[in-house]
Amino acid sequence: MLPQITLFVFISLIILVIFYVKKKNAWKIPKSEFPNSYRNILTENVIFYTNLNEEGRKRFEYKIQEFLLNCRITGIKTKVEDKDRVLIAASAVIPIFEFPEWKYLNLDEVLLYPQSFDTDFDMNSRSHVLGMVGSGYMEGKMILSKQSLLNGFRNETDKKNTAIHEFVHLIDKADGAVDGVPEILLSKQYVIPWIDLIKKNIDEIYEGKSDINPYGATNNSEFFAVISEYFFERPELLKKKHPELYKMLEQIFKTDGISRFTIKKRKITGKNSPCPCGSGKKFKHCCGNEI
Repeated sequence: MLPQITLFVFISLIILVIFYVKKKNAWKIPKSEFPNSYRNILTENVIFYTNLNEEGRKRFEYKIQEFLLNCRITGIKTKVEDKDRVLIAASAVIPIFEFPEWKYLNLDEVLLYPQSFDTDFDMNSRSHVLGMVGSGYMEGKMILSKQSLLNGFRNETDKKNTAIHEFVHLIDKADGAVDGVPEILLSKQYVIPWIDLIKKNIDEIYEGKSDINPYGATNNSEFFAVISEYFFERPELLKKKHPELYKMLEQIFKTDGISRFTIKKRKITGKNSPCPCGSGKKFKHCCGNEI
């Protein structure tokens, strides 16, 4: 029985390698100019982009085009707008921006649902899933809630961005294991300290001593995705409250979060003003304790 299992694993690995080689060789390269309409969407919605210099913006735009050329975006009971396409692509580019040769070879299609869904990809009153990376027969697919996608870029202060979360899972998965350790990005000498840091912070979440999204305590992979959202949404707050995590994420993503991703605050007139996150709540009852 053991030799048969070994042979099966070996053949599976060969098939996987052939798949990735073929896809890499078929990779499409942008040849047209970046659409002004896409640029306007980025300027109005993506703080990461607006904080880049001219060279950085051109590089970001190139990666947007490259992603859209090589990954289908399909609407499920919803129409896919240009804004959806650009924001999905931006979510893909943000975490790998400092890795210009990066290619999402483990993704060929994003399925966009109008709202949350369940683990069987159905939309009903009990639906609660906002995004997920497919496996098995759904390998190479990502499923996102359109509503959650838009909210991730509309809310500047909640430390959450579902689309970035899912792309971080893909980055994590690129080394063959979804385990919270992105070995392709993380130097070997940092692997054990990173794992120790994850354990320490998950323990603090369970003890109610952390402001990190409790979902991050699910496992190491979810912690990595959740804390990456925090890093890209609220880097200055992360550095203040979790300096060790901030420093390690700088190593992983090869960037200084605060200098690159400084958030431009919207003007707040008072604690009773509407919260800028778009929740409809008063500022003091929503994000007021974190700005």
